[in-house]
Amino acid sequence: MSAVLSTPLLPLTFNQILQTSRRIRPYIPPTPLRSYASLNGIVGKGIEVWIKHENHNPTNSFKARNALSVITALSHEEARSGVVAASKGNHGQGLAWAGQLFGITATIFVPKKNSPAKNEAIKGYGAGLIEVGKNYDEAALAAQKYAKNRSMRLVHATNDPDVLSGAATVTLEILEQNTEVEALVVPIGGGSLAAGAIAVAREIRPELPIYGVQAGHAPAVYESWKAGRRLHVPCKPSIADGLATSNAYASTFNSLQTGLTGLIAVSEQEIARAVRLICFTTHNMAEGAGAAGLAGLLALRPQLAGKKVGIILSGSNIDETTLEQILSTTKPLGPAGRQGRNIIPNSALGETLYWEKSRTKKCGISDSIGYSRTLENKS
Repeated sequence: MSAVLSTPLLPLTFNQILQTSRRIRPYIPPTPLRSYASLNGIVGKGIEVWIKHENHNPTNSFKARNALSVITALSHEEARSGVVAASKGNHGQGLAWAGQLFGITATIFVPKKNSPAKNEAIKGYGAGLIEVGKNYDEAALAAQKYAKNRSMRLVHATNDPDVLSGAATVTLEILEQNTEVEALVVPIGGGSLAAGAIAVAREIRPELPIYGVQAGHAPAVYESWKAGRRLHVPCKPSIADGLATSNAYASTFNSLQTGLTGLIAVSEQEIARAVRLICFTTHNMAEGAGAAGLAGLLALRPQLAGKKVGIILSGSNIDETTLEQILSTTKPLGPAGRQGRNIIPNSALGETLYWEKSRTKKCGISDSIGYSRTLENKS
């Protein structure tokens, strides 16, 4: 049975976001925001896709912003003691990198059997690495105990106001770089990117639609959003391991519940297809979580037709085995998705679930790329 949890308000103000942006700017310049004609042609329906390339950050992920926001806000005492975090990859790499930059000790807890490549990357930035537990949640509990016993600053990947303000600078840059963006589609694991987007949009563009995307194998926020309360929902292994969490978090859920226009859970096949599309049309690498925004956009094309849509390529730290499996599955798409029926058989797609505040019925939508999906809507 799912556990029900309470939810406070988001502990983040626009002034905090602006201060964070000024603090981290000397170390992380704005990342590119680009549109690609070939990708636009494949997406179709008159949609102009604008990709925010967070994969161009140090550590190849937006998590470098979050970590740098934390490190530059530490007190002298916290800096001397060092920082502790639990991670499966990007959060740990970001904190290790930022800690190394400022000479601050970082200790990262990862689950046993975590990606060896990600473990090596964390250690490569000089952080201590401790492997414990079967999954992220168990590693996080161990990190919490370790930090408490040593009076060190625990840096949660989501439940931390400095982490959230770092993530919010992504959307701040998007809306500065292109004032004509008409919607955002944002990947959601713990929800820092989406909550940050909502906080920025409320101040700058309150009418801006913001859609969230979760992996169908890790739908804790999706199920919580539908239920109207935080739930613990066990997740399955996913190629979008950066989105794999079993919880909707206290620091972000209320903002997501009130601020998202819609929330979608996409299948593993759709995420894999989005990884391939990004690779072949933009010549950038994307990990599963990094491609989730495009996977969500493709599923939401009826709602986004004719719009300029911003998506966030949140990271590119994909392991070699997973990348080989994804790229060997199919050929790249041709113009306007004409090879779409050969990419993924209809029977392999599974169900994409979509929940929006405006409707209450289920409906089937067939799209121009050649497969059907079920959308679930809420009023």
